[in-house]
Amino acid sequence: MYGGFFDCDQKQREIEAMDAQMGDPTFWDNNERAQKHIAKLNALKRSILPVVAFKKKTDDIDVMVELIEGAAEDEKAMYEDELTTSVDGMVEELDKLEIASFLSEPFDKNNAILSIQAGAGGTESNDWADILFRMYSRWAERRGFEIEVQDVQAGDTAGISKATILIKGENAYGYVKAERGVHRLVRISPFDSNKRRHTSFSAIDVIAEITDDIKIEIPDSELRVDVYRSSGKGGQGVNTTDSAVRITHIPTNIVVVCQNERSQIKNRASAMSVLKARLYEKRLDEKRSEMERFYGEKGEIGWGSQIRSYVLQPYQMVKDLRTGTETSDTQGVLDGDLDRFIYSWLRAGCPRHRNKDIKMED
Repeated sequence: MYGGFFDCDQKQREIEAMDAQMGDPTFWDNNERAQKHIAKLNALKRSILPVVAFKKKTDDIDVMVELIEGAAEDEKAMYEDELTTSVDGMVEELDKLEIASFLSEPFDKNNAILSIQAGAGGTESNDWADILFRMYSRWAERRGFEIEVQDVQAGDTAGISKATILIKGENAYGYVKAERGVHRLVRISPFDSNKRRHTSFSAIDVIAEITDDIKIEIPDSELRVDVYRSSGKGGQGVNTTDSAVRITHIPTNIVVVCQNERSQIKNRASAMSVLKARLYEKRLDEKRSEMERFYGEKGEIGWGSQIRSYVLQPYQMVKDLRTGTETSDTQGVLDGDLDRFIYSWLRAGCPRHRNKDIKMED
């Protein structure tokens, strides 16, 4: 009935089959499995609902065209105005449906773990990292996503040196993976008494939060776990107890920190979740052998490796160097208006070849 790359016919059959399974008397014998089944069913229904609604509107348009063809001359103008208004609204809806159709990679529907790392440059880069932290937090809020701050490390003078946030929401990773790379800022420095122009760099890394159906076994012998007193915001209980957890994976030297909870146990669980996601992403990157595409051959956070430039002086411009998308609304972008860049990147086909032909064993 719907066809195309939305594949609604197949999804509708899957929904019907899953609905039938819920009628089985043994369905609730395993509560955990039942909850996963319901979550998947609801996600499927949400994925086709906009398409079904759009199809209904196209049917209404067909009816309206027939009315215009059979209407008297003095009635045609009224119907044509209504038709034009309806079609204009549908163009925007179709644009959103097109973007949704690109989110078909295995982990696109998952939550996203976004990390910010200030580059060289001291206070300037730390302040830029802090601006990016705010920008992505606002972008997530605009989309109705939930944000969970897992770690923030303050800069020596201002801003932050690094931060990790978990963005929770449907297709969060599918959207925010477009931001992975080095971001460059050009502005008159607020920390320079001579008001000179400075260039700063910060790197964004994005990985998908992996679900329980992907098994990553990590022997205790490969882990070094350190606990210490939390720093930064979080209330008295967080700052006065040894609740922060740092886990180092010895073979790869991957370090994960979590200090947002008052409970050391919860922080350790969150840190392990991030570590498993990073190890899984590392395995994928080793299979792809393409890590250079993000940070350059040496992984430098600096010139020649940026994906986007934010110029505040001497003119106002944000430009994505991968797609050519640009805007002079720099304040809007820094306030979280990022969809134009994300959508352009998705339309350019970047994600559709990334994991193609890559198979990983659980």
